[in-house]
Amino acid sequence: MVVHHKQDLASVRIGISGWRYARWRGVFYPRGLAQRLELRFAAHMLPTIELNGSHYALQQPASYQAWHDETPEGFRFAVKGPRYITHMLRLRDVRTPLANFFASGLFALGRKLEPMLWQFPPSLAYDAERCEAFFTLLPQDTEAAAALARAHDARMQGRALLRPRAAQRLRHAVEVRHPSFADPAFVAQLRRHGIALVVADTAGRWPLLEDLTADFVYVRLHGDEELYASGYGDAALDDWAMRVRAWHTGGQHAQAHTVGKGQGRRRARDVFVYFDNDVKVHAPFDAGRLAARLQVPTGMDAQGGFALPHGWDAAPR
Repeated sequence: MVVHHKQDLASVRIGISGWRYARWRGVFYPRGLAQRLELRFAAHMLPTIELNGSHYALQQPASYQAWHDETPEGFRFAVKGPRYITHMLRLRDVRTPLANFFASGLFALGRKLEPMLWQFPPSLAYDAERCEAFFTLLPQDTEAAAALARAHDARMQGRALLRPRAAQRLRHAVEVRHPSFADPAFVAQLRRHGIALVVADTAGRWPLLEDLTADFVYVRLHGDEELYASGYGDAALDDWAMRVRAWHTGGQHAQAHTVGKGQGRRRARDVFVYFDNDVKVHAPFDAGRLAARLQVPTGMDAQGGFALPHGWDAAPR
């Protein structure tokens, strides 16, 4: 389900943001498919999913374990950090909330845990000192994350998972929504910490920045004409495929919206793309069509269609 760069095994993964949407039933999900099988179905269609329930509330270790077990080998989750940290505390005094988050069960995902997404609210302006304090707290590997998780507070007692399944690196990406972040100083700060700046297409509502600041690229496609609703036509998907190819092979496309100096070190990069235009059920089909353009194997065809995997029983039980 993953296409690799021939020289260094950098990967491209195309997926969706979330999977549990009532309006997808009978459209993307086959009619009659049991709700408990929706993640399993989506994970056989696409190689990655952005887990966004973690943004709204701390999840349970049993939930992360179930998500791990319902997805195939080689599948990857992106995990969205809590809005309590980004939107309510606005990045201030967040060491204990971060510890609670990392103690809440993420380690149950094992090797299926990939980038951590931190989405800043539209009202949060760039403050270099505040960002520096937050970025310094973010653990860069599971050993550091486990050490941080042990600092959890009493509310996690009896529901914490503190031991990683495997030692691995952790990667972080930041999605900004205030125009003040279009600042070369912010780009340089991200590069110092090895944190990716999310390339976010938001129908022109929030900044579209394409500076390369880490060894991977994180793309969120929310809709190019209507936020969360509009689909991507052939020309738009061709354009995004061109961008992904450039980033994957270590380059930058000629029309990139950048504010920082230079492109960062030239190197092949992992690229994660998540479609978040779910309102009218465009996301999974657009993901399939973009994946086909990039020759990323999926369970879908070049038009975003699919067939029920062999041996599946779609009847609810």
